[in-house]
Amino acid sequence: MSKDNLELLTRGAEEIIPEESFLEQIKSKKTLRVKAGFDPTSPDLHLGHTVLLNKMKIFQDLGHEVIFLIGDFTGLVGDPSGVNETRPVLTKEQLNKNAETYKKQVFKILDPKKTEIRFNSEWMQEIDPSEFIKMLSSYTVARMLERDDFSKRYKSQQPISIHEFLYPILQGFDSVKLEADIELGGTDQKFNLLLGREVQKHYDQKQQSILTVPLLEGLDGVKKMSKSLGNYIALEDSPDDMFGKLMSISDDLMWRYFSLLSFKSDQDINGFKDEIEDGANPRDIKFILAEEIVERFHPNKGLISKENFINRFQKGTISQELEEIALKIIPEEELLTRILKESNLLNSTSEAMRMIKQGAVKVNEEKVTDTNFSLKKGTSNLVTIGKKKAAKININ
Repeated sequence: MSKDNLELLTRGAEEIIPEESFLEQIKSKKTLRVKAGFDPTSPDLHLGHTVLLNKMKIFQDLGHEVIFLIGDFTGLVGDPSGVNETRPVLTKEQLNKNAETYKKQVFKILDPKKTEIRFNSEWMQEIDPSEFIKMLSSYTVARMLERDDFSKRYKSQQPISIHEFLYPILQGFDSVKLEADIELGGTDQKFNLLLGREVQKHYDQKQQSILTVPLLEGLDGVKKMSKSLGNYIALEDSPDDMFGKLMSISDDLMWRYFSLLSFKSDQDINGFKDEIEDGANPRDIKFILAEEIVERFHPNKGLISKENFINRFQKGTISQELEEIALKIIPEEELLTRILKESNLLNSTSEAMRMIKQGAVKVNEEKVTDTNFSLKKGTSNLVTIGKKKAAKININ
């Protein structure tokens, strides 16, 4: 394996456990089985999901077997990672519908001819009761309660359902059935991934190495990218929308996106930083990032989207340097009409309602037509009104 490939594999990784074993695996000539699981709890994949998918793509390009595991069974249980209450259980119909969209979107990154797509219902629906008991005996309640989120809920007397204890064991059993050599996951999955090693050991199987990656911050630069928070860039976004959203991120967040999303080498990225120190406009470096990302999901559209962005925001009537406006709100979200007035972009809420009804207002490159549309606290949004006004509004 070349130094550049190793650099791309490990760049941005939070932890590699055990690191020595991992390095031995990827330097060997053995074809590895690399697994990453995704519960289809929502219909859209976004750039936050691609942090893992990008790693899978690198493994794939190196000739390893990549398994995209859809947790249609574990999705019925609900992953307790990072939550302080029991997750609502989705129906099988909802999960199946979402799974179909995942299968379509994942091939925007992975090679369909080289990707093994599996559903964990394949083995979980066929499991023998005695096998199920053997699986559950691989871990103790005491060890389970050492988990940070379970521990906090137990101490604060928040309910913990028995089925939530099952989730990490089921995820580990997936590794047994798939004979995974390496499993990838977000930092919030560390407990589950480590437990997977224990379940494999329980079944006398060689333990997988694990690689965790950070959770990508959304457009606000604060909270993790999430559809529910409205700070996400979906893989299904149009090229121009995707480009515009990427250009709306802060200059500091740009380097985080380069680290976790770009396939540029460390040498290239350090070169971009040197250019800015020498006086280059960060916007021009952000163009490079936005072009690369758009081109990945919309081939031959990156340069066109850049030109469209320049025509709209630089050659047109909207000023080249966007005004940044900071607003503080008391509730968790506020109506866009009030925000447009409070930010002095428009004179009144009635004018804001009129402009929205006319289709003249866009938020993060998406047209808003609902006068009850609101923006959430902790988000950063590119707001445009017609062809003459645009601002980046940060809501605190």
